[in-house]
Amino acid sequence: MICAYIAFTARGLALAQRLAAACPGSVARGGADGVPLADWTARQFAQSDALIFVGAAGIAVRAIAPHCRNKAADPAVVVLDEGGQFAIPLLSGHLGGANDLARWLAAVCGAVPVITTATDVNGLFAVDLWAKAQNCAVLEPERIKRVSGALLAGQTVRYWSPWPVAGETPAGVKKADAPEAADFALTLTPQGEALHLVPRIGVLGVGCRRGTTAQQLEEAFAAFCAASGLSPAAVCAAASIDLKKDEPGLAEFCKVHGWPITFYPADELRAVPGQFTPSAFVASVTGVDNVCERSAVKASGGMLLLPKTAGGGVTLALAVRPFAPDWRTEQ
Repeated sequence: MICAYIAFTARGLALAQRLAAACPGSVARGGADGVPLADWTARQFAQSDALIFVGAAGIAVRAIAPHCRNKAADPAVVVLDEGGQFAIPLLSGHLGGANDLARWLAAVCGAVPVITTATDVNGLFAVDLWAKAQNCAVLEPERIKRVSGALLAGQTVRYWSPWPVAGETPAGVKKADAPEAADFALTLTPQGEALHLVPRIGVLGVGCRRGTTAQQLEEAFAAFCAASGLSPAAVCAAASIDLKKDEPGLAEFCKVHGWPITFYPADELRAVPGQFTPSAFVASVTGVDNVCERSAVKASGGMLLLPKTAGGGVTLALAVRPFAPDWRTEQ
């Protein structure tokens, strides 16, 4: 977690430095003789995972207000008073980890963590915290309150998952009879009105002609997802043959999505076990009969889910890593 601390008095700065020694991050001094607060907040909102204000809560609220977007995008924001008596998560308590961070910082300085999220206060299942623990993307963060609200009202919520979920099902949660009856669902291909939680387990195998641009790859990927119903959020990495490691378009495409990409030599791809879509032409050029499927399977360590599609000089396939969800809400 990338943390950024800001304090406004000498006493507050000393506390910020003490906290940063335990939970590393940059430390800044705000106020008349320090960095402009608006500039610091804008910069840290864009580049940090957590912002920690040591000072009055009102200062933090006013500073972050112009930058708040949604539960899935906002960084954690925690406020501590300069005396180190209270640690208050203000923003992104679950998905951003502000609640856990407040507890950790409180333990460092002997403060009281002030947790106000309703599911925590009432000891109920928190679907967004569960999604984070299972490494899932939350597609519709605005629907979280519908699930949490039902639990807080004493109602039963129903889930759907094509994977078995290990452990004891939380109180108030039952499996739906069908996907369309679910209030929240684990899925790679979201549809309907449920809250969709997408496991980040997909590896995109890529083949392309030399000189293929990032825009061409983006268009091919959009068509691939549209045709299969795949959520782009399911993809966490990419793979290809080592002949493509110097392709600037492929590098840019993966960078935009934040995917690491792994390249394999032809002999390693030929050795990948399984049934793949062969191409004599691809074999004559690369030394292996299929690049996208074989590289996806090898990089994932799992199984091929979506076989090769081709168009515009681009071939794509998707393999998925092994996934075994459970009911834990802690990582």
